[in-house]
Amino acid sequence: MAAKREKFGGRLAVILAMAGSAIGLGNIWRFPYMVGEHGGAAFVFIYILSTVLISLPVFLAEVMIGRRSHTNARDAFARLSRHHPFWQVAGYLTILIPTLIASYYSVIGGWSVEYFVKSCSMSFVHAAPDQVSGQFVQFVSSSWTPVLMHLVFLGACVGVVAGGVKSGIEKFSKVSLPVLFVLILFILIYSVTLPGAGAGVSYLLKPDWSELTPRTFAYAMGQSFFSLSLGMGAIITYGSYVSKQENILATSTGTAVSDLLFAMLAGFAIMPAVFAAGIEPGAGPGLIFQTVPYVFSKMGARLPVLSGVVSVLFFLAIIVAAMTSLISLVEVGVSFLMERYGMSRGRGCLVVFAVCGTLGTLCSLSFGPLADATVAGMRIFDLLDWLCSNVLLLVMALLSVLFVGWVLPRRVVRDEFTNGGTVNERIFPAVYFLIRWVAPVAVVVIFFTNFIL
Repeated sequence: MAAKREKFGGRLAVILAMAGSAIGLGNIWRFPYMVGEHGGAAFVFIYILSTVLISLPVFLAEVMIGRRSHTNARDAFARLSRHHPFWQVAGYLTILIPTLIASYYSVIGGWSVEYFVKSCSMSFVHAAPDQVSGQFVQFVSSSWTPVLMHLVFLGACVGVVAGGVKSGIEKFSKVSLPVLFVLILFILIYSVTLPGAGAGVSYLLKPDWSELTPRTFAYAMGQSFFSLSLGMGAIITYGSYVSKQENILATSTGTAVSDLLFAMLAGFAIMPAVFAAGIEPGAGPGLIFQTVPYVFSKMGARLPVLSGVVSVLFFLAIIVAAMTSLISLVEVGVSFLMERYGMSRGRGCLVVFAVCGTLGTLCSLSFGPLADATVAGMRIFDLLDWLCSNVLLLVMALLSVLFVGWVLPRRVVRDEFTNGGTVNERIFPAVYFLIRWVAPVAVVVIFFTNFIL
């Protein structure tokens, strides 16, 4: 069965697919408002440092688990631990987590679809700036339109996964990632040329070290984890499709660099426009769907056609970015169902669509008809987001580095990392130290900081 398993076509395909998983709403939606809330360039500096010293070793650990096991994320831990009971149970987290994230992530993807449609009709450009923010609240609190958009978005992603690893995921990544970079570059050029945009550029380049707090470090590391899809089972799954001849340090570093680059591009595409419009940079999660349309509306008074075009391109970029990430989450569940229960890829896709579609519908309705259905004061959507971001992702990332650093024999890790002693020999001890000691401590620090501070 292992011989028939699909693989990515080469290094470029691996980097594009993994970068597609990493590059998503975490870069366009989450990164800019996190920068805005936590000190601008100082946060960016800590974010880059965290990615290189902590997130990249965790990423490598997850790739090694996937490639060494050559199976789905759940069974990877069981196979490599020789079916140790603890790791068999722990492996199920790699299925639970992406299922929960995909459920509410596709809701945000649906919002992107709706706002793309609004942009095509020049809705933001011709609306008064003060009316734009209210449109978002009105939309998400309605009953069935957000649900429909969520299901449309989820269905499109499931359709790509149904095409298979090479014909679906790989082909989509090869087209979508270059398009995404072109789109964000175009938006960046527009943004930095707006009157008053210089303040936004300075905000991203000149650190204010007085803004640094322990929470800043924790949030920067947490953002790096979220952005690189760590602890979700996606990188383990994609790692299982990587050839034994591939240099995983090169592909992992290429992915991390691509993710960092895109996050910075997204920051320079959004923050200068926010400052140009005179908006508070720490506007929070509503930055994309409330503040940015406000920017397009305000700029539309002077340049209606150009502002309208950029609005369309902006939300198209969000859709593409969200799709590349959601596709990797869907593939985790589909791969598990195919290998664990012998389902066809098509049937596995239908099961994942049904489960995530149902949970996502509840998440969407939690902004409207189910707004009063709360747990610990949180709506269903907020509960899943909090549980995954602050607890489950960190637990799974910790388990991954502990597994590679302390459960797998050093010779096995070395063999996997160096491709049997042919590459990366000199830096293996340093990387192994980061995986074994630094990354676990960092994850624990993030976890407790989220709850204590």
